[in-house]
Amino acid sequence: MSLFVDDFTIKNIIEKAINEDIFPGAAIGIYLRKQKKSFSAVYGHRSLFPSPEKLEKKTIFDLASLTKPLATTLALLCLLQEKKIALTETLPSLLERDVPEDKKEITLFHLLNHCSGLADYRPFYRELVHVDQINRKRVLLESILQQDLAYPVASRALYSDLGFILLGEIIEIKSGRYLSEYVREKVMTPIGLAEKIIFNPLQKSKKNFAATEDCLWRKKVLSGEVHDDNCWTMGGVCGHAGLFADMESVLFLTSFLLDVWLDGVCHPNFSTTVVKNFFKRQNVVPESSWALGFDTPSEKGSSAGKYISRHSVGHLGFTGTSFWIDPERELVIVLLTNRVHPSRENTRIRQFRPLFHDTVIECMEVTL
Repeated sequence: MSLFVDDFTIKNIIEKAINEDIFPGAAIGIYLRKQKKSFSAVYGHRSLFPSPEKLEKKTIFDLASLTKPLATTLALLCLLQEKKIALTETLPSLLERDVPEDKKEITLFHLLNHCSGLADYRPFYRELVHVDQINRKRVLLESILQQDLAYPVASRALYSDLGFILLGEIIEIKSGRYLSEYVREKVMTPIGLAEKIIFNPLQKSKKNFAATEDCLWRKKVLSGEVHDDNCWTMGGVCGHAGLFADMESVLFLTSFLLDVWLDGVCHPNFSTTVVKNFFKRQNVVPESSWALGFDTPSEKGSSAGKYISRHSVGHLGFTGTSFWIDPERELVIVLLTNRVHPSRENTRIRQFRPLFHDTVIECMEVTL
């Protein structure tokens, strides 16, 4: 741990948030590329029920929608590098099947840019729990394709779980591998993260989890099994959710992506050129902040706060996770919390996130 930040001030705002029940615990990671320095710390509890357990550096978090950029999108970069897909390819070709007329013009680009016309979310799990596990993927795909579009293709942006569920299916079709296997082999293994950023950690005998919700319909406090209900019914692996990791692994991966972006290192399975393209805000639909698979800071009220540069990329996760990668400051900030423990109704992290990012950068400017 290199003290290039005022850790006392950061500790104070995190502990204040814990005392105000914004989340039970938090793990933070900061990487400053210019000085090749990093800082990490943990605070609070990984679980409160059935008994309090302290959060540790190795505590594993349900990353929720960080799965979208850090697994699904990076896997698609690999498929693009292999020339097995193209950004302009349409849904019938991507899924290798016929699709309803209103969805035939949806492209890979539209899905990644959240402008496909697909709805944001549907509680498919309510029906899927009554379907045999072997048939759930087929039923889920059919259910998504039969949904009415929420708006015409490429006319607006709407953050969509449904689009990324389709992207997970596309990866399996085009790679001939299960999503979890392809992500492990092509994305994580070359940079030493195969055992550290994973799906279904309980099946791999992992322990030390940040608990999520006291789930009414699963009738237990969730720990080590995916919080997202649709993903859970699909066996814990989907294109929109399911990834688990500790803070240091997320910091390593996001720092690696910053280095790739700035031509510092290479990944054997995707190039700096395609990364730079994916990290650009696309501006193809009005008032969209989306790049490809990654978000960029909103013009007003961004969770990244007021100092993160407008060229940055990042993402949020429903369980209380986030990262931001800033190429101008050459900075990465990771915040992992379990804000849904014990209830998802606690949404006060929305006000905390910009305060946290602003405080980190203000502390750095004082100490550097």
